[in-house]
Amino acid sequence: MDVRKEYLEFFKNKGHEVVSSMPLVPDDPTLLFTNAGMVQFKDVFTGAIPTPKNKTATSCQLCVRAGGKHNDLENVGYTARHHTLFEMLGNFSFGDYFKKDAIAYAWEFITINLALPKEKLWVTIHNSDDEAFELWKEHISEDRIKRFGDKDNFWSMGDTGPCGPCSEIFYDQGEENFNSDEDYLGGEGDRFLEIWNLVFMQYERDSNGNTTPLPKPSIDTGMGLERVVAIKEGKFNNFDSSLFTPIINNIQNLATKELSKDNIGSFRVIADHLRAVCFMISQGILFDKEGRGYVLRRILRRAVRHGYLLGFRKPFMAKLVDTLDSIVGSHYIDIREKKEYIKEQITLEEDRFFKTIESGMSLFEEELKNTKDNFSAEVAFKLYDTFGFPLDLTQDMLRDKNLSVDIQKFDELMTKQRNKAKAAWKGSGDSLNEGDFKNLLEKYGKNEFIGHSSTTCNSKIISLLDENFKEVNSLEIGQTGWVMLDKTPFYAQSGGQAGDIGVIEDQSHIAEVLDTKKFFDLNLSQVKVANKNLIIGEKVDGVVVNRYEVAKHHSATHLLQTALKMVLGENVAQAGSLNDASRLRFDFTYPKAMNNEQIKEVEDLVNSMIVRGIKSNIEELPIKEAKLKGAIAMFGEKYGDIVRVVDFGGVSVEFCGGTHVKNSSDIGSFYIIKESGVSAGVRRIEAVCGVAAINYTNEIIQKYEEVQNEVKNIDAALGVKKLKDQIKQLKKELEESQSSSNSAINEEVIGDTKVVVDIVKNGDIKKIVDDLKNANDKLAVLLLQAKGDKVMMVAGSKNTPVKAGDWIKHVAPIVGGGGGGRPDFAQAGGKDVSKIDQALEKALEFVKANL
Repeated sequence: MDVRKEYLEFFKNKGHEVVSSMPLVPDDPTLLFTNAGMVQFKDVFTGAIPTPKNKTATSCQLCVRAGGKHNDLENVGYTARHHTLFEMLGNFSFGDYFKKDAIAYAWEFITINLALPKEKLWVTIHNSDDEAFELWKEHISEDRIKRFGDKDNFWSMGDTGPCGPCSEIFYDQGEENFNSDEDYLGGEGDRFLEIWNLVFMQYERDSNGNTTPLPKPSIDTGMGLERVVAIKEGKFNNFDSSLFTPIINNIQNLATKELSKDNIGSFRVIADHLRAVCFMISQGILFDKEGRGYVLRRILRRAVRHGYLLGFRKPFMAKLVDTLDSIVGSHYIDIREKKEYIKEQITLEEDRFFKTIESGMSLFEEELKNTKDNFSAEVAFKLYDTFGFPLDLTQDMLRDKNLSVDIQKFDELMTKQRNKAKAAWKGSGDSLNEGDFKNLLEKYGKNEFIGHSSTTCNSKIISLLDENFKEVNSLEIGQTGWVMLDKTPFYAQSGGQAGDIGVIEDQSHIAEVLDTKKFFDLNLSQVKVANKNLIIGEKVDGVVVNRYEVAKHHSATHLLQTALKMVLGENVAQAGSLNDASRLRFDFTYPKAMNNEQIKEVEDLVNSMIVRGIKSNIEELPIKEAKLKGAIAMFGEKYGDIVRVVDFGGVSVEFCGGTHVKNSSDIGSFYIIKESGVSAGVRRIEAVCGVAAINYTNEIIQKYEEVQNEVKNIDAALGVKKLKDQIKQLKKELEESQSSSNSAINEEVIGDTKVVVDIVKNGDIKKIVDDLKNANDKLAVLLLQAKGDKVMMVAGSKNTPVKAGDWIKHVAPIVGGGGGGRPDFAQAGGKDVSKIDQALEKALEFVKANL
């Protein structure tokens, strides 16, 4: 039996609207993940938005409980029913039917559709709920209805707000199978298995703890799919059902260790975690160092650690994805469509962690050298916390050495860390907006966005809100608040596109539109009033001022994604984006930095698409037709039956609600200004187009002209090269000069005169001559130096009959040069370095003959 299909069909036939599973990342700042079926209806239950037209709904909701307030991670694999990801079947009533129908529906589905034996069913209710007791008596004998207190049978959304008693349905798995001291109804044992919880939301609790009846009580129910499937298949453990056994069998085929009672937990952990990892990746969650990405990484690494226990030493989990697809792919098509991408992301992360495991092993071996009886609990915890080693892996390695670890101390460290993490957790980090949104929806409904076809509109102000989103009659000069127009040309921030800015004006006043956002599908513009109060009911013109440049960047983002797939491969997937009037930012999955050739190729491809002048075709299509057309969906987005598709001539086809150019040529030109890393496996491209591209090129031209002026060369590159060559030569000369200070120079004394004639390899020979003249009373000096293919020559005379000018003239011709100077100082240059030694000899002959 397909329990999921059976359940949804059952409630559909009862008039319920079948609602698809909402994304695992909820639009709820208090939650890290969607953790229950009622999350997507929370705003209805709390009264934040009006009750929908169809007051009943049913869903099969994917849920994750592995981080934040709801964390079952450490129990997974060691109990029969804990999972990181599970499917919750639910039916909901928003002020429609209440206890009588909820109980009747539940009993009918369980006993007729599921055909579970009535003699194995038990029911619990709240101590005070006599109404539920009387209703249940119509279906089950009263000795099988048990009353419990608030701890077990009272539900609250929070400290305040909707709450009420609940009724749980239990399935007796048999005394012959479970007979511990805890195997009683309400005990911790597995004999009595809770399969369905019916919440009767009938009270409102205030801040003082007082409860008052709700005018329209509601129903929220939840039934675990995995538990029901196991019961239907006669299994006492969820992991023995058809939802898991194919994966476990595949692990057995790949592992080097046989499945046994000692290691079956590892097989179950891997099977469970594979499901969670695949669904999270398929919805756009990426491995990261914090937040949801960190939870994803922790789940995968826990699976890999258990794989290590089974003998795996290299990535293996991607080999299990096809098996998961065969189980769930027909219902959850994201798994099937993104299968290859999921495999790639898993393998990259696994590979990183297997390297980390080796580092952990090094730490383990190092500590082992210092261990006599008990292995350090601190190191065991570091292996767990830093390197991802579970305690049982460390214990397994110690078992071979007949060593143990201080479990009590380890548990203390673990508790300390958990308390610290719990204290630090603040929800998703998103801002929480509370205001009069329900009133606006009830009074006016959703306002109309006409911005796809026009950037101006004559509209009526139907509501004004202050900065705290509370309704006001007017906004005064200088005040900032929010405007709701009956028809608005302003695009509300979504899909990576920034909210529109502009003005709201008429003949007598103007208000600046600072931003536009969406709250519960209400399109509201944030304004600052300039010179006249804004009043409800006024007719005004809304004018968007940044749209065209934003549209260029948004359309360029679509072309960029196509180019990236062409250059880097089809597994490239969007991981986030930002488009405004001055730039675009596109995050995408790729394991390493792009090289310059790849960046240039992507840039050239986008520009080639621009100059081809590809017309954009924007239409609304049934989602199945859009996918057949090849439209790319944004990961993690929830789409309705009809989707908006932006198609640039078949080159780029994407689901998108944003604004775009009519022709790719409108984008102008496209420049990538930066490529960088965001996190492991995620890269980022920043680029400009349109006016921003013109500004970018103008800045480059200006900087180039400044360089031309600085290097005094029209060819700036050649000028820079010359400067670099000069710097290189000067550095060389500096090094030579520094080293020459320690070099001895040949000298002798003839009569009472010091004579210095030598070849100097390094240094400034003119300065050396000057220094020698200053240091001696009677001196005749001539120094030669080879510089490249030339010869430099300097002579000096002080209180001697030798004339420096004549000396130079006598010697210089030998090296193919000439020169001269005064009697006390002269210099020359030559072209023949090979004759420098002959010149030296001639210089010595001359000075000896003239002294």
